[in-house]
Formats: sequence, structure tokens, C-alpha cells
Amino acid sequence: MTHTWQITTVDDAARARIAAARLAAAHGVATVERTRLVTALSAQLRQCLVKGGGWLLTLRTAAPARTGCPGRLTVTLEAKADGTGVNGAGTDGTRADRAGTNGAGSSDAASNRAADGPSWQASVGVPEPGHGDGGGAARMPRDRTALADALLSADEDTSRVLDQLTEQERLVAFHREELHQTNQGVLALHAELDAAGRVQRELYGAERKARTEAESARRRLTFLADASAALTASLNHEEILSRLPRLLVPDWARSADVWLFADDAKARGHAARPAAAVAAARTGRPQYSARHAGGLPGVDDQPPSALHPEEPLLCIPLPSRHTPLGVLTLTPPDEGWSADDAVLLVELARRSGIAIDHAQRFEHNRDIAETLQRALLTDLPTTPGLSLAARYLPATHGLNIGGDWYDAFRQPDGGLVVVMGDVTGHGLHAAVMMSQLRTALRAYAVDGGTPGRLLTRLHGFLHHLQPDLYATAVIARFHPDETTVTWAAAGHPPPVLRTPDGAVRVLDARPGAMLGIPLHQEIHDHTARLPAGSTLALYTDGLVERRAQGIDPGIRRLAEALRSERAAELDHDLEGAADRILDPMLRDSQRDDDVCLLLCHVGGPHAGDG
Repeated sequence: MTHTWQITTVDDAARARIAAARLAAAHGVATVERTRLVTALSAQLRQCLVKGGGWLLTLRTAAPARTGCPGRLTVTLEAKADGTGVNGAGTDGTRADRAGTNGAGSSDAASNRAADGPSWQASVGVPEPGHGDGGGAARMPRDRTALADALLSADEDTSRVLDQLTEQERLVAFHREELHQTNQGVLALHAELDAAGRVQRELYGAERKARTEAESARRRLTFLADASAALTASLNHEEILSRLPRLLVPDWARSADVWLFADDAKARGHAARPAAAVAAARTGRPQYSARHAGGLPGVDDQPPSALHPEEPLLCIPLPSRHTPLGVLTLTPPDEGWSADDAVLLVELARRSGIAIDHAQRFEHNRDIAETLQRALLTDLPTTPGLSLAARYLPATHGLNIGGDWYDAFRQPDGGLVVVMGDVTGHGLHAAVMMSQLRTALRAYAVDGGTPGRLLTRLHGFLHHLQPDLYATAVIARFHPDETTVTWAAAGHPPPVLRTPDGAVRVLDARPGAMLGIPLHQEIHDHTARLPAGSTLALYTDGLVERRAQGIDPGIRRLAEALRSERAAELDHDLEGAADRILDPMLRDSQRDDDVCLLLCHVGGPHAGDG
């Protein structure tokens, strides 16, 4: 559909503009697009009126090319054929057909085109049929009142556009404020992230510092635990004194010296000692001697030592239950001592003093027990036709001496009784109980009695004397008029008998229970033939027992060692035979228990003289 208007005056231009606006509205063009189109047309019409002459305005509507696509509304303004136009020259009526997809682009194109040529054209999309009035005719107002009314009505579109623009401005302002707030939030977030980063860095630094301190504390605690274990592993105070400097140098001190008062007294030594060491011995408090105060916790500061004027000294007393045992004097490592180092060294000195004190008390009790036990060991009697050889070796580890003993004595009827016993427990108490059992057994033997009877009476004695103490024992009785040996055992390892032909057997007849257990028992006698040249071995469990193997393998080894001895050597060198038997038996021993061995050899008429 095509609509054409001729324009020569202002009224013509106004009517054409109004008709174009109504036609666009009739075709359902959106308000904004319609306003843009009409505004662009008004600008072109003003230019045409300024140029003068006649103009032709044409509006064409084109149906959609295919279903679903919008149609087109095309507005064309061109000079009439009489030769006058926008540029004041003739025109051939050529159109620059610029079709856009929206009014904005069309209007811009129209503005540009108005300055360049004799014609102008714009187009807008038209909705599908059903939107608007379907393109009804646009009537031109005929009088000025109607024209003015139409122009005022046209401003309604402008008002609606302005309302939309106002709404858009509010939306823009809202979004601008929202963007501003978002920017503020982003800035605040960045500030929070920066603050969080600083806090994280501070926390990381604090964590690293705490980890370093924890590692240092762990290192100190590990050293203290290991050093304590090393110091308390020995009960020899001299060994402890030798270990202490090796533990401290070079990590904790450049040099370490231990001044033990008891050793000085034994050696009658009068070596010069630093004044700080003397002060530590006198006051019992650690002393730090240097040109500058150390400020170490729990440590008194002293002037530099006259013996070591250029070298700082840390003198720590070695405490015992009552008074210091000595003083540990240290020189600092290259990096010096921190407060934590000083606390560590004072604690190590305290533990060292306790370990040395325990070792000295153990050695004192051990010496007493060993002296008592050796004093109670019997001088073996000499008997024609019977040779005796005994060995006693105290334990070398721990306070395990004092419980083992051997004895040999004659009875009034001429018989010879040999005894091998072991009291449970160790130390001085066990040695005292051993001496009481030894004395009681000798007293019972004066009245006579067989080995079984003697052990039975000794069991009752021990049960009433010490209900919580037990003992094992084996007794063998030899008589010159008998070719047998009578023996009895109470919880003790069995005797081993070697006959003249070299055969060895264990006398493992059923023994009695341990002495002193809370039950009544009658211990029975056993006999074995004892031809000339026979050797009977009595011993304690320290000779044959090993913790990892038990006692039976040790008894078999003893039997093998006794079998390997030659008969002539047993006849003439029983003492040497005892040493030769002990040597292989103790080769794998840790010597954590006493060892007793008693060999009884029956020889010829002159065997006892050898």
C-alpha cells in the first residue's frame, strides 16, 4: 500500500508529518521507533522548507516476505520533477534505499542521507498482521484547528517516549547506584582480602615460629630422655661420669668437666677449681661466671673466673638426697646458651646426680653383700678318697648377688654332707637369709639325718622364719663305708653324675618343692651308685639358665663339658677341671646372676692328696 503527499508549505509539511505518524501507529510501530521515525522526518522536512521548492513524500507498506517475519514501512522524501530540491538543483528522482532493522538506525541513515543527496528514505519494521489496525488510511487534518489538535496529539508519543526515557533514566540511575555499591563492595572485599592476607601472613609467621619452637622443644625433650636412659642404664658411677661429657659435647657445650667430691677425697686431690664451681658446691645453686651477666633462669651470675678469665663458665651442682655430690662445669658452644638450654642443662645435671647417687649406693650395698657372702663360703674339708672343688662367681650386672651358696661339712658318724642352695631375691637381705639357712642346716646335721630329712626340717624353718621368702637346695651325703651317694633336692636343678667310663647322666628323680612354700611336704632321699673315679656336679641355675633358652639346654651343655674331661685330670687336677668346665659354660652368659659349681670326685686311696 502506498500513500503520497505533496509538500510545498509549512502546512503541507505538518499535515504530512501527522499523517506519517498516524500511519506508523496504525501499522503497530512501537512508540519509540515511531517517534524516532517522525523526528527524523520532521528534520528532513525543515531542511526541505528552508531549501524551498516542491517535495514529494511517499509512504509504502510491504507485506512480510515469509510467515513469522515482520513487514516494512518505508518513508521516502524526494524533490518534485520540476528540478528544485534540497540542494536547490534539479534531481533525477534517484532513491538511496537504506533499509534498517530499527528506527534508530533508519533515522541516523536518514540524517546522513539528507546532507548528501536530493532524496531521503527511512524504513521501520512492521509487526505481523493483528498488531495495530492493519494499515488503515491515514487522514490528513483539513483545518488549522484540527492540525493543531493533531500536533498536540502527536506530542503524546513524545510524552510517552519521555516517560520511557525517564523510567530508563531511573533504571540507569538504579543500576549505576547498584554498580557503585558493587564497586564499593568489591573495594571492601579487596580490603578484607588484603586484611585477611596480612592476618594469614601473620598467622603463618606465628605458626612457623611455633613450629620452630615446638621442634626445638621436641629436640630438647628427646635429648633429655635419651640422655637419662643412657645415664640410668649403668649402675657403675665411673661409667656414668664418663658418659656425661660425651652426651653434652659438642651440641650443648664445648667442654664438660665433672668434679666429684668423693673421688677428690679418695685421691687426696687439691686441684684448683673455679670460684663459680666452689660457689655451686657450697650453695647448691647453678652459677654463671663471665664478663657479662648471662640472665639465665635459676642461675646466679658471678664475675669471670681467675682460672678462665676469657671464657664463660656454667657450673651446675650434681644433687643427691641431701647434699651435692659434685659440680658439672661447662663452657658454652659457639652460639651460647639460651634460657631453655639452661633449664635443660640444670635438669640433666639433676638427673645425673640422682643416677650417680643410685650407682654409688648400689655399689656400696653390693660390696657389703659380696663381702658377707664370701665370708660365709666354706673352706672345703679334705677327706680321704673324696676330692672337692668349688667355684663362686658373683653377678656382674645388677644387685643380683647374695642368694647362692655352697657348703661342705662332716657329720658325727663320719659322713660328709655337701650342699648347694639358692635363696630367692638378691642383695644384702638374701645374703643374710642365706647365712641363716646355712647355720640352721649345719645345726640340724649335727643331730644326724639323711639329706631328705634335713631338707624337710629346713623347709619348716624357712616357712616360719620368712613366710614370703623361698629357697632351693640340693644335699648329697657321702660315707666312706658306702659305695653310693644319697641325695635329695627341693626345687633345685638336678645333680649331674659322671661315671668312670665317661658316661654322664642327670639325677632327675622327682625332687621336692621349693623350701618355704606354704604347704607341708616330706622330701624323700634318692641313692645312686658311686664307683671310684665318679664325679658328681652340683650347681646353681646361674650356671645353666639363659633367658632365651631356658634351663634344659644348659644342663645338657654341662653334661657334655663334664663328659669331655679325662679321668686322669679329674683324679689329679679337679681345680683345673672346674675352671675348664666354667669357661665354655659362661661364654654366652650376661652374668646377671650368681654362679656356683661344686665338683665331688671319688678317687683311689690317695686321690684326696692330689
